[in-house]
Amino acid sequence: MKGTIAVLPGDGIGPEIMASAVRVLDAINKKYHHTFETRDGVTGGVAYDKFGVHLPEETVEMCKKADAILFGAVGGPVSDQESPRWKDAEKNVILGLRKKFNLFANLRPLKVWPGTEIFSPLKPDIIAGMDVLIVRELIAGLYFGPMRRYEVDGEITAEETSRYTWKEIASVVRIAFVAAQKRRKRLTVVDKANVLETSRLWRDVARSLHTEFPGVEMDFMFVDNAAQQLVRSPASFDVIATDNMFGDILSDLGGAVVGSLGLVPSASINDKKFGLYEPAHGSAPDIAGKNIANPTAQILSLAMLLRHTYDLDKESGAIEGAVLSAWKAGKKTKDLAAKGEASLSTQEFTSCVIERLK
Repeated sequence: MKGTIAVLPGDGIGPEIMASAVRVLDAINKKYHHTFETRDGVTGGVAYDKFGVHLPEETVEMCKKADAILFGAVGGPVSDQESPRWKDAEKNVILGLRKKFNLFANLRPLKVWPGTEIFSPLKPDIIAGMDVLIVRELIAGLYFGPMRRYEVDGEITAEETSRYTWKEIASVVRIAFVAAQKRRKRLTVVDKANVLETSRLWRDVARSLHTEFPGVEMDFMFVDNAAQQLVRSPASFDVIATDNMFGDILSDLGGAVVGSLGLVPSASINDKKFGLYEPAHGSAPDIAGKNIANPTAQILSLAMLLRHTYDLDKESGAIEGAVLSAWKAGKKTKDLAAKGEASLSTQEFTSCVIERLK
């Protein structure tokens, strides 16, 4: 198979972990006789230095000519967030790409493979068997509604507006139903319907669509309870569908439950098989350039790209299996190694994965 992938390494550890993913892609090309090509683009601080903006049109145009985007990370040091180089960098790039390519649904798999329970801060008997898919709405709701700051009677006031249409909700919930149908046939819609009108609309839409998927068991859960259950009984969930803000919070909580955001990939997709695939973690500028970053989430994001954009389940599964095999053999980067335990560099761990792919 032929294809073109837009590669956006970004800032911080982005270039290092992206190099790992590209090495894995090269190995997939050789093993399965594909000819996937990559095209590099700039975003974030690097783009600002060159173009004066965080998401230049040159990068957007390059992405339009590709089948999918493999994204690294964007953003600078917390202490320097107000400088023009970094102010709103993540918002401008990530939200900008979501809007430009109508990437309305985020898929965040949270899986604990047998033998990897030790990575979680929870007890092994609690975490064992966790295999959750969070389907999050991405381009509406509180993050994209009208927002402003103003003064009332001499007091500074800020406000955002959460707004959803039936169609926006239905697009995401349908993806969640289809995913549940292919998995364990359970869908949990997470909301705050006891307070929010948008959440009540989510329930109405979900009930309406449920008639098309009678084989899927559906229930509703308030977001505060969902957060509690994700920690107390994570294996009880199959697929979760939720709005933009709740999905943001639950996805990151789920990463902590699994053991590290460094293990968690994600896909932001539209209805034309085009997607942006990225690790769930940030740019980690404090460890950039030290060759100690965990490339797992970036490598697994490549696996999601092959599965969802190109329908290459075999190749995607091979990558996941190679990563799991490396972990089981005790091959770990510094963030996963126990105190006093030997660890591998970014590139060494990548080499271990590639050897197992061969």
